[in-house]
Amino acid sequence: MTFADSAGASEPVPPAPSAPEPARRSWAPLLAVCTGYFMVILDVTIINVAVPVVGRELSASLTGIQWITDAYTLVFAGFLMTGGALGDRLGSRRVFCSGVVVFTVSSAACAFAPSTLFLIGARLVEGLGAALIVPGSLALLQHAYPAPGTRSRAFGLWGSMAGIAASAGPLLGGLLVTTVGWRWVFLINLPVGAACLALTVRHVSRSPRHADRALDWPAQCAVVAAVALLTAALNEAGRRGWSDPAVLAGVGLAASAAAAFALRERLAGSPVLPLSVLRSRAMSGGAVIGLLFNFGFYGMVFTASLDFQRRRGFSALDTGLALFPAVAMTMFASVLSGRLTRRTGDRPLVVCGMLLAALGLAGWAAAGADAAYPLLVVPMMAAGFGTSFALTGSTATVMAAAPAGYAGAASALFNTTRQIGSATGVALGGSLLAMTTAGAAGLRTSMAVGALAYLTAAGLAWLCVPAKRVVA
Repeated sequence: MTFADSAGASEPVPPAPSAPEPARRSWAPLLAVCTGYFMVILDVTIINVAVPVVGRELSASLTGIQWITDAYTLVFAGFLMTGGALGDRLGSRRVFCSGVVVFTVSSAACAFAPSTLFLIGARLVEGLGAALIVPGSLALLQHAYPAPGTRSRAFGLWGSMAGIAASAGPLLGGLLVTTVGWRWVFLINLPVGAACLALTVRHVSRSPRHADRALDWPAQCAVVAAVALLTAALNEAGRRGWSDPAVLAGVGLAASAAAAFALRERLAGSPVLPLSVLRSRAMSGGAVIGLLFNFGFYGMVFTASLDFQRRRGFSALDTGLALFPAVAMTMFASVLSGRLTRRTGDRPLVVCGMLLAALGLAGWAAAGADAAYPLLVVPMMAAGFGTSFALTGSTATVMAAAPAGYAGAASALFNTTRQIGSATGVALGGSLLAMTTAGAAGLRTSMAVGALAYLTAAGLAWLCVPAKRVVA
């Protein structure tokens, strides 16, 4: 049906010979989009292993070291909604390619940074490039794969990139730092970015543009302020504690900015995302589910990484290898869920995935902080599998609920809530580990809280995720 308008009613023959061409190139757009998304998420975690070496070589203070990691996250999280709105207005492919260029060039600047201040500035620009890439990635996939079954598989593989990149970051970072030096943590983005740009220009078709839709800059500024302030407060909570005045002030200011955004959207003639859409159970529920499973998964990866290195004495490379079982399951789970969703619908997969992940983290908490590593492999695999298994359905739910012309904004909303979930899980995990000198009780508590988040997501999925997606 997508070729009906161009083919015309009087010539039914041309569509037949054109059919093999999409089939032959069907996964090329997915490869292009996933390459960019993998690069963005990898940069979130790969720096964690390298930053101590960077600090020593550039004579950075503790505050400088913190900003090397946080600058990227703050801008990335804060400008996701802006990136989505720009994609809807100017075309997702154009904004996606612009983001890839910005990200790749700023990665080169990071690699050749002569000072801490220069590196922090380059990381800020790198985060802006990431914010332009991620919302457009889902919008491009939605446009490239209109068939629900194919789209579900594409969303599943897209989602698996996050888990693989996040968990592979420490392993790859440790390998690069110990062999060729920390600057290669950023230089590796150059060939990947160039390949992503070439694949996108060649294989991803131009996406629709809505140039008549004005950008609501007051609302965009409110979103940036709310997300950046909240992310900064959560990052500081892991170091200062949740009762610190700076943390409380950051949360309060973030809430005020969010309230200003809601008021502006109610009054705006061209809102970033219509409030009527946010009242949809599928849209708002899917976004909250994304927040909860990112909270559980990234909280687990962060606390486990710290525990393996601090209490168990693992090296950075050993830690990456120890976390690999969680990563190994994500690709398999995404492919399987993408195939099953055509027969079962999204709801059973999201619910089952969240219950399995909850069981995994609950098993870790029950095993105790001093359990032998082989006993932790199954819980890690369950969390990785369950999260990736549920991501396909929750992504499809949010994107299917987006009205025409708002795919970029819906993608940005989903990824913004996921980023907030990641920051919250990391901050809470860090706080719990810091509460006890040995960290054992904090680790068990962190896993138990993560299991509770997964259980909450399962209940929410039962209420908000459609049992069967309606094919238009």
